[in-house]
Order: sequence, then C-alpha cells, then structure tokens
Amino acid sequence: MKKTLLGNSGLSVTKICLGTMTFGEQNTEAQAHEQLNYALERGINFIDTAEMYPVMPRAETQGRTEQFIGSWLKKSGKRSDIVLATKVAGPSRGMGWIRNGENDLNEKNIRAAVETSLQRLQSDYIDLYQLHWPSRNAPIFGQKQFDPALERPCTAIADTVAVLNALVTEGKIRAFGVSNESAWGVSEFVKQAELQGAARISSIQNAYNLVNRAFEQGLDETCFRENIGLLAYSPLAFGQLSAKYIDDAKAPGRLTIFPPTWSPRYMRASVFAASRRYAELARANGMTPAQLALAWCYSRWFIASTIIGATNLTQLKENIDAFEVQLSDEVVKQVNAIHEELNNPGQ
Repeated sequence: MKKTLLGNSGLSVTKICLGTMTFGEQNTEAQAHEQLNYALERGINFIDTAEMYPVMPRAETQGRTEQFIGSWLKKSGKRSDIVLATKVAGPSRGMGWIRNGENDLNEKNIRAAVETSLQRLQSDYIDLYQLHWPSRNAPIFGQKQFDPALERPCTAIADTVAVLNALVTEGKIRAFGVSNESAWGVSEFVKQAELQGAARISSIQNAYNLVNRAFEQGLDETCFRENIGLLAYSPLAFGQLSAKYIDDAKAPGRLTIFPPTWSPRYMRASVFAASRRYAELARANGMTPAQLALAWCYSRWFIASTIIGATNLTQLKENIDAFEVQLSDEVVKQVNAIHEELNNPGQ
C-alpha cells in the first residue's frame, strides 16, 4: 500500500486509513479485531478513532471503540506497526456524558481526554491527536454558512496550541491536527504556532466526497501552502454513494438504523439525485458506485489519506480494492459535469 508523509509530522501513513466509528455499535469486538487484522494484511498502517465513538453517540457506549482497539493492540502486539489517530470532542453537541458536557478545547479537558484515551487504547502514546470540531462558532456538520448570531464564548486557538505543543514535548502525542475546520481556522492554528514557536498542525480531517467537494473552495490552497494533509472522511457520504439506498430505501445502514436527525445533510433530496447520477455513471463504465466514489477520493492530489469504514469484511475488501481503479479522463470530465449541475448537495 502506497504511503505518504503526513504534513510535517514525520508520520508515514498509508493512502487508505481504517475508520472505526462502527466498532462497538454496528460491529462487535470480534468483528472489530477481524477488520483490524485484515486491514494490516492489506498493508494499511493508519487507524482512526475518537473518544466519542462509536456512533450513534450514547452514554452507554462512549469510549467503546477505543477499548476495542486497545484490546486488539494488547492481543496482537502490533502497536509499533500502526499510526494511531484519535480525537478529543469539542464543546458539547448534546453529549453531556463526556466530562459532564464541559468538554471544551482547553488544557484541563484536553489533558483529561488524552489520559482516558491512552488508558482505553492501552498505549503510552498517540501518534496523531485531533480536535474533533472547533471550540468556536463555525459552520460544520451540514451548516453551509457562517452565522455570527451563533457566536459564543470559546477557548482561544492560542491556548489550544499551547497545550497540544506541551503534550508533544511530553511524548504523550507525536503530532496533532484539526477536524471539521475552515480555512480561517487552519490559518489561525498555523499563525499561533509560529508566534509561540510551537509544533504546527499536520493534518485536517474534513468530509470530502462526490456530493461534498467544499474542501476545494479555498482549503485546498491553504493546506497545500502550509503543508497540511487532508484526511478525507465520509468518502461514501454515509453510504449514499454506494447507491444502496437508491437501490433499496430500507437497506441497513446508518441512514436507516439511526434517526434522520443524525445525518440530515445526506438525507436531502438533492443528495439522492446526485447519488443516482453518479451510480449511473459508474455502472455505465463498468464500476460499482462505491468504486467510483472511492477511486475519486484516492486519486485527488490534495488527499493524504482517505478514511474508509465498513461493517463487514466484504465491504472492507471492496473499499480497499477500489484503490486499484483508475478513472479515465472522460469519467473525470463527466464527474465534474454532474458536480457543476448538482453542486455540493451534501455539504
């Protein structure tokens, strides 16, 4: 599996990253271990998780994903073979069970989150530590426009950089990154690191897929010039781009087993319309819809690694195999034509 250096972190990561948000909800511990073993067999060395996982977020299951990874690490002895990434939750989004809902990105909360993640993961260090979403008011998770009326007290980015830099110095984390961030946020993190002489962010984990190419609207240039790697999540748009919900509206998956309020952006009629068009394009060119969607992400120059998730080994195999799919210039041209007509419905 091809590898790339992640920003200025010194971390060498595979172009495919195994996402684990299903572990502990849709997948049992044994199934989680199966996926981890298979991913390593296929050459993947990059594993992504978060303290709030699995999804749907629930007090009863929070932290279970990290626990499953930790039990696998202890059993397999593979810690030195992988690049392990996890995330600290930002200000509460209805998850009051995480540090009593006071989970802002300040020193107290970040240190508490790091220590509990290390315990669950049964590891002495975290390779890549990410801020799951910003402390400040920012347009994320389907909110398309910035709204100043939603301003609220927040932890200054300068303070967050300082504690993350201290954790790097202490050896608790090797590098850090952001997630669900904007171009302004990335630039401010870079600026504050330079002012403090601190470590810089190495990565940004944002949604990117055929129905959400918003990263191309300024973040691509920002991250290129600042040497920050994109970790693209939701490459299949919660399964929409596999066309399984087009083929069967009741197909099992996150969009049918979880409440519609969990992922409203992928339930828009325009997302269904775009997914149908991309599925037709894929099938007309001898590909499955999932292969087209994943090959698109795998081939983008600005993506350091694409985060894939699956609930069974058959899905995982197809997702990894799609790395070998080459998109012709004509298919790329037709993808862009659909995108111009149905622009970012899943943003």
